[in-house]
Amino acid sequence: MPIEPSLISSLTWFAHIARHRSFTKAASEMGVTRAALSQHLKALEQQLQVRLLNRTTRNMSLTDEGQRLLDIMHPSLTSIEQVVNELNDSHIEPSGLIRISSSRTAARLLIEPHIGEFLSRYPKIRLELMMDDGFTNIVADGLDAGIRLGVSLDEHMIAVPITPPLTTAIVGSPKYLKKNGVPQSPKDLEMHNCLAYRFTSSNTLDHWSLTAPGSDSHTVVFEPKGNAVFNDDNSMLQAAIQGVGLVKHIDLWVQEPIKDGRLTRVLTPWCKPFPGFYLYVPSREQMPKKIRVLMDFLIEKRELFT
Repeated sequence: MPIEPSLISSLTWFAHIARHRSFTKAASEMGVTRAALSQHLKALEQQLQVRLLNRTTRNMSLTDEGQRLLDIMHPSLTSIEQVVNELNDSHIEPSGLIRISSSRTAARLLIEPHIGEFLSRYPKIRLELMMDDGFTNIVADGLDAGIRLGVSLDEHMIAVPITPPLTTAIVGSPKYLKKNGVPQSPKDLEMHNCLAYRFTSSNTLDHWSLTAPGSDSHTVVFEPKGNAVFNDDNSMLQAAIQGVGLVKHIDLWVQEPIKDGRLTRVLTPWCKPFPGFYLYVPSREQMPKKIRVLMDFLIEKRELFT
């Protein structure tokens, strides 16, 4: 039996009341009076011949029937609201401030090379980039988005990959390796000058985690104890290029000096793939257009790494 069109609006009013558990809050959101909402709900209960809400002067709760109705309606209404919002702003140029948190490595690899193109494509968008090695709670800090490695994200986070999977790269200059030899196993690293990276967020050193090749696949954690410590990727990389010692980084960061022969990878079989960088956002629901275009742009640039 087809649903009566008049019932649709009443169901929508009910969903707003039920989600807020308050006539006052729902009325404020919808721009109507509390009395009007109460009349809509009363009419719906009469049509359905069932009580949907238990309400007193101080409290409100859903009946079993009301909860069942809301559970069915909520996902559908959310999808409809999202589509309507997308249709409404499809012709509107993206605008406004995007506050994004990123590790310095991700910013230099994924944002800085393309920032001119992005802001030229969307001239009404303003970008505020905050670089921090630690994981940032974008909801608590009032940010719009963040970029971090997939291994550091909570499994419930709304995130999309913006690079392919990555691998660890341990590298040294040909000059350094000629003088000191090429390590064949993590144990050999004890005899090398391994340069360290210190996280500014936690003040801890980055330990080198290496996974054995083959079926064994045990993990070795190595603490670098070389004669230099850095909290900047570029400075550490320059030291390696100058032949100071070995460094560990992600493969994307060192691909150019490897390609032109300034650096050489070692212990490659011990460096296994792991999830790459992700853009994460507070919610997919009612995502602002400025965030959608940023997400689409970074996904587009992901193709450059494949």
